[in-house]
Amino acid sequence: METVVQGSSFFVGWGTLALINAGLAQSKGRTGLLWFLLSLILGPIATLFIVVLPKSEIE
Repeated sequence: METVVQGSSFFVGWGTLALINAGLAQSKGRTGLLWFLLSLILGPIATLFIVVLPKSEIE
């Protein structure tokens, strides 16, 4: 039973990170939905990309 709880908390954390990344990407002038989907796949690596990439000039 404990492995089910630990597994579900992993997915909750991963989904929360994806939502945070979407908001962070939008604040830098990027598409939130695209970065949300990328974050579901890449996780913390997507966070690194969002932070390192410069703010988008197109708005």
